[in-house]
Amino acid sequence: MVQRVMTADDFVEQRSELPDAGQWAELIRGVPVAFPPPDLEHGNIVLNLSKAFSEYVHRTLIGYACFDLGLHVERRPDTVFFPAVSYFTSGERFSEMDKEVTESVPAIVIELLTTNERRRSISERTGVFQRHGVETIWLIDPSQRIAHVIRKGGAAPRRLSETDLLTGDNVLPGFSVEVGSLFAVPDWAAD
Repeated sequence: MVQRVMTADDFVEQRSELPDAGQWAELIRGVPVAFPPPDLEHGNIVLNLSKAFSEYVHRTLIGYACFDLGLHVERRPDTVFFPAVSYFTSGERFSEMDKEVTESVPAIVIELLTTNERRRSISERTGVFQRHGVETIWLIDPSQRIAHVIRKGGAAPRRLSETDLLTGDNVLPGFSVEVGSLFAVPDWAAD
């Protein structure tokens, strides 16, 4: 049986019919692909990033973060990726917050390498994000406790260890977080 190629609109409309109500599904070149759910470490990293971004936004009023927002990154056939975090610095403030999928281009995309499937596809995903116009990509790898920073324009990727600071450079001026703090387990969860 030949599977019909879906558009991004079809995918959004039918996503809830996929396994796990489509929570961990993406559209890759017109074909819905279900990924295994992430582990608790994924959730801890997202929590720690959200706290760091919240403090930054309250201090600077620069941009905002969206979590698990679909990015419509390719057309005909359509591709919709759901990175862990998309950080927007342009456009109307919080305009992407209530959307399931957007065509807007975030300044930063953050991918968490918490499953084998995510690791295997990261090189291709990074290329797609760059072609889509994303300026900076952060790859957070909990198994090695490192972060990679990939910038648009051919600059060499940077590899940061636990004790290094992950900074916003010129995209998020004044933002910094120690890489190791991203892997911290919340006090309430450690008991």
